Parts: sequence; structure tokens; C-alpha cells
Amino acid sequence: MTETTRPAQAPERTWLARWLGPFYVTGSFWFRLHRLAVTVLPEWGIRAGIWIFTTFFYLFLHRIRRALGSNLTVIMGPCGFWQRQRRIFATLMNFAWCVSERYERLVTERRVEATAEGEEYWHQAVAPGSGIILMTAHIGHWEVGSMLAPSMEKRHVHVVREEEMDPRAQEFMQGLFEQQDGQGFTMHFAKNDPMLGVKLLRALQAGEMVAVQGDRPRSTGGVLPGEIFEHPIPLPKGPVALARASGCPILPVFVYRAGRLRSQIVFHPPILVTNTADREADVSAAAAAMSAAIETAIRRQPTQWFCFGRLWGD
Repeated sequence: MTETTRPAQAPERTWLARWLGPFYVTGSFWFRLHRLAVTVLPEWGIRAGIWIFTTFFYLFLHRIRRALGSNLTVIMGPCGFWQRQRRIFATLMNFAWCVSERYERLVTERRVEATAEGEEYWHQAVAPGSGIILMTAHIGHWEVGSMLAPSMEKRHVHVVREEEMDPRAQEFMQGLFEQQDGQGFTMHFAKNDPMLGVKLLRALQAGEMVAVQGDRPRSTGGVLPGEIFEHPIPLPKGPVALARASGCPILPVFVYRAGRLRSQIVFHPPILVTNTADREADVSAAAAAMSAAIETAIRRQPTQWFCFGRLWGD
């Protein structure tokens, strides 16, 4: 994958990434090591490993460190040097735990316990025979949350995921998720299927659910202008297009890490995308509603939003 097709808000790829190959932070080596660690280490070993590797990446990933500090300044306000470092380290620590617990969910018998908030919004969106678009963001247990959905409503969920930046890492992750097919959800990788939009629309029309990211456009997808924290942010066009074409609601849902193997699922009011002759107004209103939901979700736990590319200067 070249720099021109780098997913929006992903870490910048530099000469170091090309030189290190699979040993770069987005390379397959770290994916495989992480998966192995959660299967063989005792609990104390997992905890120690989280601290060791979070510290390692904090010290050496200076571009990601700068990006996180810049984004968090906009979200949380200006602060001194040491407070800025604490924010950055907390975000990397949260990310390490969330990724570890993703692997535990995929390759061990351990499960993530979840509690729900705002269930009235879930019931508003659920209608017999009607599909639902679950819009989440790269917050907390975002991947685990998509897998929890089938347990709340006995419907199949189609989860849309961006491909990994490293082809070997992509092959590894695709293999892991393929082992989970048939457990209430199907994983779709956005770049490898030109008919994906049609498949998702048919799934919604059949009363199934589609889970998509709302805070990060796909590298090959359309973009809508959004705004959070009084700053511009690119939003993916896909959720709005699907909702407008299918008549199904967009249900914003965010899954925060609440402790060791614990999640809190938070539902927001459903977004109904109108389909009038004024397409621009329909789309603009939906983008504003998506922006508001994402901003509210990030504001709740800023150091659980995993955006590793600098969005705004400081």
C-alpha cells in the first residue's frame, strides 16, 4: 500500500517503515507476537508486557507521539509538557489493552463482559424485518463491540473493516477473522470487493445489521466534510449512502474499555437519513448528526480514541 492510499488518520509511513518492513509498528511481526503473548503468558505476564511495550512504543514512535499530543490538545485543551505526555501515554496504554483483549476474544476462551447504556435508543432503532446500520468509531473496544452485537439481537452482522497497511499483517488478520465466521457475524475487508456496497445494501434489505466506522474514511471510499471540536474532520460517505438508499437508521454505538475484559456499550439516538429531492441537504444533515455523535463519544473518554495521524496542527 503506497502513501497515496494510506487510510485517513492512520500512522504516517516513512522511510523507517519501509526499512523495518514487518518489524515496523504496523507490520505483521507485532500482530503475531501479540497474538502469541495472550495465549501463552499468565495474567501477570500480560500486564507486565502491556507496560513494557507501551513504554517502548511511547519512546520510539515520535511521529505518533506528536500526532496524539496535537489531537488531544484540541480535544482536551492546552496543557503543560508533562500533562501532555501523560495524555499520550494513557492513549497508547489503552490501545495496547484493547488490542490485547481483541486477541483474547479471538484466540482464547476468555470473553469480554459488557454492560449497556442508552438501551432505549437500541429499541428505537430495532424494528422487525428492518436492517440497522451500527456506526461506531475507533474508540475503546471498537472491534469487540461489533462481535457483541449478535448476542443482543439475533441477527447477522456484517462488519466492514479497512485492510491493514502491511499486506502480511492483512493476511494474518483476515485468517483470524475467517475462523470466526458463522458466529453471528461476517467480516468484510473494504478494498478487496468492488461489489461490497451492493452486498451491504442487500443485507440491510433482508433485515440484517451492518457495522461500519464513522470516524475514518476508507482509503478508497468517498468523503463527507464533518466537524468535531470546532475543527474539520473527514467522514466516510458509506454509512450515509447506505442509510439513504435503504431507509434504515444509523445507530451510533461506542464501546469503551471499562476494565480488565470489561466493556461499556453506549448507544446514542438513531440518525434517520431523509431521501428527498435535495440530496445535498439530506447528506449534510446526516454528516452533522454523525459529527455530533462522534464528538460526544470522544469527549467522554478522549484517551480511548485511537487516531494516530495528526488531524490538526497545534
